[in-house]
Amino acid sequence: MDILSKNVDITHLSNYQTPAKAQWYFELSWEDDIDKLSEIVSWSKEENIPILWVSWGTNMLFAFDVYEWIVVKNSLVWWTYDENSKILESYWSEGIWSIAESLEEDYWQDLWHRFIGLPGSIAGAIYGNAGCFGLETENNFVSCRVLGLESWQESIIQKKDMDFSYRSSVLKETKKHFIISAIFDLSEKIEKYHSDVDNIDFRENKQPKWNSCGSFFKNPSREQSAWFLIEQVWLKGKEIWWAMFSDIHANFLMNTWDASHQDMLHLIEMAKKRVKEEFNIDLINEVQIITNTKND
Repeated sequence: MDILSKNVDITHLSNYQTPAKAQWYFELSWEDDIDKLSEIVSWSKEENIPILWVSWGTNMLFAFDVYEWIVVKNSLVWWTYDENSKILESYWSEGIWSIAESLEEDYWQDLWHRFIGLPGSIAGAIYGNAGCFGLETENNFVSCRVLGLESWQESIIQKKDMDFSYRSSVLKETKKHFIISAIFDLSEKIEKYHSDVDNIDFRENKQPKWNSCGSFFKNPSREQSAWFLIEQVWLKGKEIWWAMFSDIHANFLMNTWDASHQDMLHLIEMAKKRVKEEFNIDLINEVQIITNTKND
């Protein structure tokens, strides 16, 4: 297919930086590129070839050497904020961290202060209902403009239809829509719970700095954290070659130099097995593990 590039190195599209290539690749840089997606999607259906949609790659581990299907990288960027209405509108690939910083510096709007240091794009944050220190993406979400990957029609999804839950949304569960842009109402701070944590100090001085997507496992509950469980089964600081559970924050899975995805998967399965045996708790991935199977 002419509009798709072939055999493209996509190592940089995941924060874990494990070596990976895509057999077919397309990148959206302008909104006009959206029109080309219909051709790509139609071809993928005809050939029964899956599409992997990628933004910043801050929540996915590539568990393959070569992805045999199609990777679409969304690089659409632009955002605007109305100081009177307190309405923020942003394209898919804008960084939530950089928006939070700009809101404070340029508009004296600190409602998203806790998102400073939170990696990932606006779309990724919506998709997985990203959050930290009691503030979640859903709190100020109003709606998003999406493209249906089956109907190929644009529509608006309102908050009431998003089915937000802990690190999830209807978009993540169904994988039937492509987010183009989103709207947030920043007129009121809405918290899941209050926190006085200095998030900037926490991220600069108390979080690991190697290649990572942050916390790998969901916390089983607010009272039972994944990092504590991993510590209790003696995996804090555990290394397999260059894959490591951080010795600073045990729920940070890291590539400290040149880890393979096999090394990372070995550590993941080790943690799940030990925690299940010791506490009868099933650790659930917060990070998506992307393989070559068509069901991913």
